[in-house]
Amino acid sequence: MRELSMHILDIAQNSIVAGASEIQIIIDENLKEDTLTISIKDNGKGMDEEKLIKVTNPFFTSRTTRKVGLGIPMFKASAEGCEGSFRIESTKGKGTYVEAIFKHSHIDRAPLGNIADTMVVLISSDINIDFIYKHIKNNKEYVINTKEIKDILGEVSINNIDVLQWIKNNIIDGLNDL
Repeated sequence: MRELSMHILDIAQNSIVAGASEIQIIIDENLKEDTLTISIKDNGKGMDEEKLIKVTNPFFTSRTTRKVGLGIPMFKASAEGCEGSFRIESTKGKGTYVEAIFKHSHIDRAPLGNIADTMVVLISSDINIDFIYKHIKNNKEYVINTKEIKDILGEVSINNIDVLQWIKNNIIDGLNDL
């Protein structure tokens, strides 16, 4: 994938399919340590040990529509190809945690991409899922929590086009302030 935001979208969509009601996405850019860490945690159905072992194999998928599952293996390869690491933890019935660490300055590291649009797509995909997005850059952080936004909105849907535009602009402004 050409942008890391597409990996985030792919992994978060896996969380949605797994029945998660809360998905946390954390991006930590530590320029002092020259690392970019992306972590995604959900409270979906999780995986058993057997599936967890197979999930990084591109020729394994739980889907019935095709015989390959490239999302997780590609994310893993991207991180490891940039002097980084990858790990996935899961507990059946509790959820899954995915973490990819990249060398921030690595010449082959894909750009982050349009994270604001990625988050809006995820948020609008299912109004019943709460998303927490945190971006840390050199100890400064930006956080947006859709549960808090929904509480403020009351009867107004988070899928309202004006609300989604506000969320997008809020993310853009928040990231620009880092």
